[in-house]
Amino acid sequence: MLTISGNVVDVDTVIPDIGNDEIKLKIINIMNKSSYNYRFSSAQELYFILDMRKNIINASKKLFRSRLRFKTFKNSECNEYYWRRTPEGGFLLKSNVQPSKAINDIYNNGWLYGTECATAIVIVYYKAVLDTFGTELFNRIFNDIYLMDWQNLSGKLRVSTNRKPPDIFPGDCRYFKNPDVDPLTPEWQGENAIDLGNNYYYGHGVGITSAENIIYALNNHRKPGSNVSAYLLESSTNPDYRSLYKLYNNN
Repeated sequence: MLTISGNVVDVDTVIPDIGNDEIKLKIINIMNKSSYNYRFSSAQELYFILDMRKNIINASKKLFRSRLRFKTFKNSECNEYYWRRTPEGGFLLKSNVQPSKAINDIYNNGWLYGTECATAIVIVYYKAVLDTFGTELFNRIFNDIYLMDWQNLSGKLRVSTNRKPPDIFPGDCRYFKNPDVDPLTPEWQGENAIDLGNNYYYGHGVGITSAENIIYALNNHRKPGSNVSAYLLESSTNPDYRSLYKLYNNN
């Protein structure tokens, strides 16, 4: 069910404003067929969230093509012109550079960077926000970026996990868990991956592939003799779209 400004909406009245965008249409149809009531304060808020989800998917594909390398936090690397590497292995934005240029540098010069999958998801989120907000507004608001995982984000970009979401959408971050990971390769304990909306996922280190292939890759890094398979959790992780919309709308 889809509700805008307290009124149940006929999905056919929304579709003309979306056009022929396959991802956005899929998201709208999931909402429309769901027993859960998806509420929005305005049509503009709905369109903003659709744009964000589409930009998350596009940012994921672009990051895959950027040649960003997989490294553990212990061995992470960054372009020190834009970022300061912290002792924990994260990347802290330097005060004398524009946030938009620093984020885009990862996409343009990915070979200078190496990090784990959780940081890659955070990079995707910031790129999607940049592409949705535009350069000027992004630079004004997001000037304290710290790239590591979503437990270390600034308050302006909040991310949360729903353990049992009513529905799964394109743009969701899903988690593949490897419960019997080989202790010699703890970086393979799981994979954060963006649902691309076409039965494929983007996960840093495994690329763009199917759920079956991600599970296969994780299963190759289990304890010797283990028969406990990796699996996809029910949960989904997302940015706080409503708070981002308020930032966008108020500025």
